[in-house]
Amino acid sequence: MNQPIIETAAVRLDADLGGTKQEVIRALARTLVDAGRADDHDALVRDLLAREDKAATGMKGGIAIPHCKSEAVTSPSLAFARLDPPVDFGAKDGPADLVLMIGAPAGGGKEHLTLLATLARNLVRAEFVDSLRAAATPEEAVATIEDVLVGQGRKTSSSSSSSPAPSAPGAGAATTADGEATTADGAGTPPTAGGDAPLRLVAVTACPTGIAHTYMAADSLAQAAQARGVDLQVETQGSAGATPLDPGVIEAADAVVFATDVGVRDRGRFAGKPVVEYGVKKAIDAPDRVLDEALAAARDPRARRVSADSGDGAGTGSGGSGTSGADEHWARGLQRAVMTGVSYMIPFVAAGGLLLALGFLFAGYDVAFVWQELSTSFTLTDLPGEVWYLDGEIVSAGTAGAEVLTHTGLRLYLGAVLFAIGQAAMGFMIAVLSGYIAYGLADRPGIAPGFVGGALSATLGAGFIGALVTGILAGYLVRWMTTWKTPRWLSGLMPVVLIPLIGSLAIGLLMFLLLGRPLAALTEAMESWLGGMTGSSVILLGVILGLMMCFDLGGPVNKAAYTFATAGLVADNPATLRIMAAVMAAGMVPPLAMGLATVVRKRLFSPAEQENGRAAFLLGASFITEGAIPFAAADPLRVIPSMMAGGAVTGALIMAFSVESYAPHGGLFVVFAISPVWGYLVAILAGTLVACAAVVTAKSARRTPAAAPTAAAEPVAA
Repeated sequence: MNQPIIETAAVRLDADLGGTKQEVIRALARTLVDAGRADDHDALVRDLLAREDKAATGMKGGIAIPHCKSEAVTSPSLAFARLDPPVDFGAKDGPADLVLMIGAPAGGGKEHLTLLATLARNLVRAEFVDSLRAAATPEEAVATIEDVLVGQGRKTSSSSSSSPAPSAPGAGAATTADGEATTADGAGTPPTAGGDAPLRLVAVTACPTGIAHTYMAADSLAQAAQARGVDLQVETQGSAGATPLDPGVIEAADAVVFATDVGVRDRGRFAGKPVVEYGVKKAIDAPDRVLDEALAAARDPRARRVSADSGDGAGTGSGGSGTSGADEHWARGLQRAVMTGVSYMIPFVAAGGLLLALGFLFAGYDVAFVWQELSTSFTLTDLPGEVWYLDGEIVSAGTAGAEVLTHTGLRLYLGAVLFAIGQAAMGFMIAVLSGYIAYGLADRPGIAPGFVGGALSATLGAGFIGALVTGILAGYLVRWMTTWKTPRWLSGLMPVVLIPLIGSLAIGLLMFLLLGRPLAALTEAMESWLGGMTGSSVILLGVILGLMMCFDLGGPVNKAAYTFATAGLVADNPATLRIMAAVMAAGMVPPLAMGLATVVRKRLFSPAEQENGRAAFLLGASFITEGAIPFAAADPLRVIPSMMAGGAVTGALIMAFSVESYAPHGGLFVVFAISPVWGYLVAILAGTLVACAAVVTAKSARRTPAAAPTAAAEPVAA
């Protein structure tokens, strides 16, 4: 190492750094800044607390490891505090008296990340923790930490010329895929499957940051396996890189453990294997319980298995399957399932919305009334001429009350075709949302009942509310059905025939006989309530529509407002045209505002959010409100109220300026269908600026405490 990761200036022994973890983190962050290892105290504290918001870093045994990757860190660094009194960092067994705060540069090299990971995995070794508790001086604490890092350096250099030999079956070895292996000398008798060959397990560990918990979970499982004589090999998917498990090792495994807080990369490698899934903290705190469940799954022919079509899973947070360990709270599981449904729905919204916008651009706004007949009745060799329409149908020229389309020929035909493709894509949204919510809850067997429920929701007019209800019901129903004890000869038919059949039948009957009409009535009641606010209350109506469009960013409330607007568009009166304009303009505000916020205050956002911000500009301009969902999912309490404020301003201004929209979709691409254009643009700009200012202010507010006097939080080392 050119520069040591820790120095005595960043050590506090038997110190009172405050009564909360936030105060401790601020004090330790200050030591790194004062030591010249970080250049922005506020930014470092913000990144550390953002990691804390994802999951508590307190571990059992009185240890806490707050950590982050941050642009404020100039070199890989560690700060250490032995607290008196201890402070709660979220561990179940009580407060922490040992705090090791890890900071890595946002673009840190793999070598330094490997060393930081080595430090983290040593925290599950009792002798290392005891040495830290016994250290009498900062110099002794630094020497203890450097000893384990120097040991890793020797191991790295030696392993570069030789690879660890695979453990022999039944040898009781516990191995990590990056080459750290231990042999269970004197370990217990290896578990077997009914007296046959010893059972073999593989595991994958991963956490959002990939610095600490990933490796601690791997070592905790490995140590527990070693003590019990279990043959276990672990793949760590961390920031220091990952060495995939050998395909032969996976093939020979009897079960797999996924101890992750993010998706499992290349999950399909484990297809067909019995699986148990937990977060990384479970593997650290209760490795024996995790191993017990994995061994039980290996012996159980009915155990849940990794789906054959499992992908990378990064978008769902659960590795492609929304199912999880038995200890996951039902609310978290439900949230993950709904987000799975939304993540699969967004591509249909994005593709369909942009295609609709292109259709408007080519053929004009009025193509929305006759797109189906135009796209199916004409061809490239039989292009439409002048087209008249009345009540959504093409009629003869000069028909009383009929209107003529703006364009003719190839331009009109291509516009209608683009619009038809967009409508087809958008038409999948409800079914996809319902189907993949069910998938998130019950894995692949839930897809068919979920899709059927979503399709029936669209047919019966239950819309997005119906999709949420049917997806959740189908998921829990199928999950329950997978627990049925069936004869062995029937087990093979369950996931392929019986579960889809019985599940689809049950959801279909529920929708037709019980839920469909009430859900449709609820959607209709929301539309009627909105309709009753026209007339003298148009500005208030604009505010309410703006709030609804930004409340759930493409969810049921947003879609109810949009459906109300598009349903009234056919009436062709100023009130309904203003409603359409308010809904579309307000729906553009969230992605535009978040994109602008990532530009004006870049440090408030992670690199991934900055990347999303660039895409949000195009999505917002195209009236795809869902472009703001990644930001709201990461920080809902700050983002959603800010977006609602901007949407309310835009909705009110649209009504005040009497802006009318003849187009139901398209955003800035359909300005030709909006009057007056200046009012439309001013309203969007005003709402975007208000929402951007609000979210920047809200996100900056949590930086204020970091500016508190540091003298009291900066005690002299004991």
